[in-house]
Amino acid sequence: MEKLLDIQAGAKALEQIRSEGLPQESIKVMVGASGGPKWFVLSGLDKALLGEYFRDRKTPLDLLGTSAGSWRFSCYAQNDPLAAHERFEKGYLYTNYSDKPTPEEISTKARDLVEIMVTPESVDQILNNPVMRFNLIADRCHGLTASEIQPIQMAGLALAATGNLISRKTLPSFFTRTLFHHPAYQNEEKPAFFNPGDMHTEPVVFTKENVVDAIMASGSIPAVMQGIRNISGAPDGMYRDGGITDYHFDMPFNHGEGLVLYPHFYSRMIPGWFDKALKHRKPRAENTDNVVLISPSEEFVANLPHGKIPDRNDFANFSYDDRVKYWEKVVSESKRLGDAFLEMTASGNVRHHVAPL
Repeated sequence: MEKLLDIQAGAKALEQIRSEGLPQESIKVMVGASGGPKWFVLSGLDKALLGEYFRDRKTPLDLLGTSAGSWRFSCYAQNDPLAAHERFEKGYLYTNYSDKPTPEEISTKARDLVEIMVTPESVDQILNNPVMRFNLIADRCHGLTASEIQPIQMAGLALAATGNLISRKTLPSFFTRTLFHHPAYQNEEKPAFFNPGDMHTEPVVFTKENVVDAIMASGSIPAVMQGIRNISGAPDGMYRDGGITDYHFDMPFNHGEGLVLYPHFYSRMIPGWFDKALKHRKPRAENTDNVVLISPSEEFVANLPHGKIPDRNDFANFSYDDRVKYWEKVVSESKRLGDAFLEMTASGNVRHHVAPL
């Protein structure tokens, strides 16, 4: 039988799953990573989580995303999350660009997509959702990285990448991690990702005036898109993609009891954007102790068109029609991942499939 999913768990999560399975109420936090169109391979899993696994959820679920992860989770927090997800999926899939799009063109079309996905009514729903509590990370830029002049911005990014080679602790010289968070946390205990300890994290509460801009900022890829300047309620400055500091994350997500569900397109986690080529740079074990990482298996990916999941290079490597056909096939195949997850969790077979992270 074809293996569809890899399910890996940190030490604490592994013990709990082998004992109790993975009932939805055991999940307290869910995490979504940066990665551009890679998220299409998770579409079927998102739909299974929204339509079945979390459908009758009554207790709060803290959602934390960067870039594409934050865009996905903005759908989770709406009253009709499957309809919002459908708007996001179709909008992203069928957006067409010129042969050599400028940052202005890409940002304008991204803004159009976000405003289709998150309507004015949706903003109120996100702010007032007591169960799906949406949070995202964007990065406020300092010095050269804040410039919209490409050569200057690239020079700043090169300096940041050089510092990151030495240590991730150099990143705050170039970026301030900014956590835009659900209003509920103003009056109650905050999740562990509020005070992660690895670098200064500046909290900004979501309001009607800043939700859309924050979502835009969280996915504004450096050198590809324009940044978002002076977001309402946040310190003045230029904000860019949260994946710069937190590409796949290296922080504590939850304290106390409860697991962290991490649907991911890879079976490994890369802490920050500048760590992609640094194979030795991995999350600390204590930060993944209660994490459950769910990802498509190598076998599943190998059987996709072109033997890979979608990525940003597809915009350059395929015609519009060929890219759409390819991505539609991935979305269709991804339903099998959602079905496999629901079967494993409902039957309890997840106890036998889970492996150490």
